[in-house]
Formats: sequence, C-alpha cells, structure tokens
Amino acid sequence: MSKCEQCIVRQFSSLKALNKEELLKMANCKTSYTIKKGEPIFEEGETLKGVFCVKDGVGKLSKLSSNGKDQIVKLVKLGELLGQRSMISEEAANLSAIALNDMEVCFIPRKEILGFFDKNNEFSMNVMKTICGDLKEAEDHMVSMAQKSVKSRLAETLIYLEDTFGKNDDGSLYLQLSREEIAGLIGTATESCIRLLSDFKKLGYIDLVGKKIIVLKRNELIKLSN
Repeated sequence: MSKCEQCIVRQFSSLKALNKEELLKMANCKTSYTIKKGEPIFEEGETLKGVFCVKDGVGKLSKLSSNGKDQIVKLVKLGELLGQRSMISEEAANLSAIALNDMEVCFIPRKEILGFFDKNNEFSMNVMKTICGDLKEAEDHMVSMAQKSVKSRLAETLIYLEDTFGKNDDGSLYLQLSREEIAGLIGTATESCIRLLSDFKKLGYIDLVGKKIIVLKRNELIKLSN
C-alpha cells in the first residue's frame, strides 16, 4: 500500500476519488515539503506548476491591496488542495499562500493532476465542486464585508476560529493569530482591531492573556455576529 493510499488527507479532499493505480502514480511523483511559519508556499503572481496538498498545519490565502495591507481571504488547513484554479485556468496565482504555523505539504505536478482529470470523471467533478465552494466562500465573505459592521465581523471570526481550529487546554484559541492577521481577516486597521478586542474584554465576552484570546461568552458573540 502506497503512502498516498494511507494518507488521511485523502478523506478531506478531491483526491478521495483516485483509484489505487492513480494513487500509486501520484505517490511516485509527489514531493513533500516542510514550510516554516511565515514562509510562503507560493506567492501572488507566481506561475504554479502543480497543486499543493496540506498534510498538517494552517496557512492563509491573502492578497496585498494597493495600500500595502494584507487582506486575508481564507485560512487553509488539513486536506485542502491549493492552486487548483490557477492550474486549470493556466493563470498566475492571484493570491499568496503563507504558513501561519509550521506546515507539511505535498506538491503534485500539473501534468499528473491533468492526467487524472482526463481519465477520472469523479475526480474532475470533485475538483470543480471544490472550486465552486471556494467561489461561494469568497461571495459570502464579500457580502459580510459589505453588510456587517467590523464589530460583527470580529465576533463572527472569533467563533469561526474556535469552531474550526479548537481550543488549547487553557481555553485559549488554538490558532494564535497576530492582531494584524485578525485585522486582515475582518478587513479593518490593526488599531481598530486592537480597540475592539479591548472592548470585547471589557464587556466580558473574551479574555486577553498576552497574545492569547479566550472566548468567555460564546452566545453573546454569536448574537453580535448575526
């Protein structure tokens, strides 16, 4: 049995549609990398020669705005494939992918992925569904940015971070983002983000211990996020 057959990542991605022969072929051509915290997996404008599969760790997909601010579009985790849209459209990456903590990723060459596309309809459909899902997320994010207040977006983001990545033993959010990164997620200035977090602490919604954030009144944040 190949390592790709045994890999738990298959359960969470388009790769679950690949058969034994295809997985063996992929195992023979893929390359595994360790990406250290803060390092890029790829950068905006880069021509991608394949896709990256996240085996461990968390990264951010972000775009640098004209004013130099880093707007985080999405957080990526175990099982996600990066670079699918660029590979199919043959366009340069329109986002950067940066590790938020140490990550393990596998690189699969474009030629192999397109070969699976030609021969495996289920795999092709899974990839297209994933891209459609990403587009829906992007649309939802745009609506949220346009219609919700910054306070609501912060509350929504704190709940999302707790639900998606969990908590440490001390109750703090497992994924520890900088204030600048949280600001990039909710689309505001870092100073505004710091001020709102302080307000949430005064209201008893959260506690702040250094860089750690502990959600205390989850239901209040949920109400505020709607």
